[in-house]
Amino acid sequence: MDLEEHVESTEVLYDGVIVKLERQQVRLPNGDQAAREIVRHSGAVGVLALTADNKMILERQWRAPIAAATLEIPAGKLDSRDADDVEHAVIRELNEEIRYQPGQLKRITGFYSSVGFSDEYMTLFLATDLTPVTTKLPRDQGENLELLTVTKDQAQAMIASGEINDAKTITAIYYWLLQK
Repeated sequence: MDLEEHVESTEVLYDGVIVKLERQQVRLPNGDQAAREIVRHSGAVGVLALTADNKMILERQWRAPIAAATLEIPAGKLDSRDADDVEHAVIRELNEEIRYQPGQLKRITGFYSSVGFSDEYMTLFLATDLTPVTTKLPRDQGENLELLTVTKDQAQAMIASGEINDAKTITAIYYWLLQK
């Protein structure tokens, strides 16, 4: 069965700092027309950062789209400083957000965050052998973070209670729980 849609036209509705919004007119496999609204994103990284005593570092921060503070792993978007190098983005984000550098980095997985409307692709990493940075990079403007560390049991309980409800963070925790 042919499922591919063919783009007839694209209109940029908004081109911002973080996202670009496009409206596409597409021709469906059966010949019908349809409209698609697509959020374009540069890509992102998320990091399961584990301390020497096997606790994960979480960040509590305000997220305007949901008008609430969330608990999340360190994460951020790729930008011009990274030159499409996801490992560079991981090291930069860890410095900016939690002030550590990893001794070891391992790619866990990659995924689209919300394929129904966005092309954002996130690559998830494990960072271990953390040491404090010697030179601190500036945090993003308006980025206010509260850092905390939690055990596997605490993280699992926080998912069960709904205290952690961020998809990348839940994915990282489930990966961590599966490790021996």
